[in-house]
Amino acid sequence: MVIAIIGVLVGLLLPAVQAAREAARRMSCSNNLKQLGLALHNYHSAYQQLPKHGGGTKPNNFRGNENRLGAMVGLLPFFEQQALWEQVSNPMIDTSGSHPDGAWQAMGPAPYRFEYGPWRAQIPAIQCPSDHGQPSAIGNYGGANYAFCHGDSFWNCNNAGTIKDPVNRGQHRGVFVDRFVMRFRDVLDGLSNTVAMGEIVRSLGNREIISDIAATSGKGVRNNPRENCWDALVDVDRPQFWATGTALCQDTSSTQPRSRGALWHSGDPAYTGFSTALPPGGPSCNRGEGLGGNGGLYSAASRHQGGAHALMADGAVRFVTDSVDCGDTSSRPVGVTGGPPAGAESPYGLWGALGSRASKETRSIDEL
Repeated sequence: MVIAIIGVLVGLLLPAVQAAREAARRMSCSNNLKQLGLALHNYHSAYQQLPKHGGGTKPNNFRGNENRLGAMVGLLPFFEQQALWEQVSNPMIDTSGSHPDGAWQAMGPAPYRFEYGPWRAQIPAIQCPSDHGQPSAIGNYGGANYAFCHGDSFWNCNNAGTIKDPVNRGQHRGVFVDRFVMRFRDVLDGLSNTVAMGEIVRSLGNREIISDIAATSGKGVRNNPRENCWDALVDVDRPQFWATGTALCQDTSSTQPRSRGALWHSGDPAYTGFSTALPPGGPSCNRGEGLGGNGGLYSAASRHQGGAHALMADGAVRFVTDSVDCGDTSSRPVGVTGGPPAGAESPYGLWGALGSRASKETRSIDEL
């Protein structure tokens, strides 16, 4: 009898313990983003600009990184990763025997060159404690749960071109624009009204829409992301998973993990970026199977119940629910190449307005 009573009490207590643990993990996750917000502001104070998302050195392959490093690399010394930053920012002897010159140049090679030790670093400060994402199928490489906001425009979001030859630059509407230097002065809608960073989920390899990326041609997705990505490819009976037969960008390569959040140091938005076209917890669709530079639609997500954390450009951290206003999901206006035209009001509701930095929109995070 006593044992039965103890069993009942334990059964009643366990859910409360689990809830308390998740509350603690959620607070820890929020604190991680807060520290990254402080790092962004300290970086801006030091250099009068934000770290470039899609920067680095021009030569490619072994001798350079193809200008494909993410903003997290530049932030390293600003959130207590000075030792790792010194490894990256200085030349390093190659102990793998794979580099033709015998030494890596400063700022390292392309993000997919895992012979380079720093790219395999595990950094707890950029990993959400609620996310139990597994290591890549090809090795335990450093992952990240915090990504940079590219705004409400997703088509070619990693193809802004160069300063001399911009590609649809007006449609790159977020705080972070691939290969371009951005400053707080560029956020004309107000730092407190604009999303700078947010959460993403690492893959478990089980076809979840929040962590695994669907491979599509992209033509339909750019016209109507809700209809041609979410409605067309997600399992009707199990809407948290991709339907059977949907092609995914998975770890099929022998040299590169291809999944959400797999490469903390990469500037490709599939790994470390997101858009505000679909709500937190929405699906992510890529143009083709290769995540190296094709672009696509990538959504914020988390393992927390009901939404995900977002870091505003002023440093405030807010929890955005998966029911946030995202506009009329039954009909999306078609832009010049799929995203909202330059200067247009966001068609993606409050969430879209918070993603755009300079569209003269007055909507506030306080509307949540």
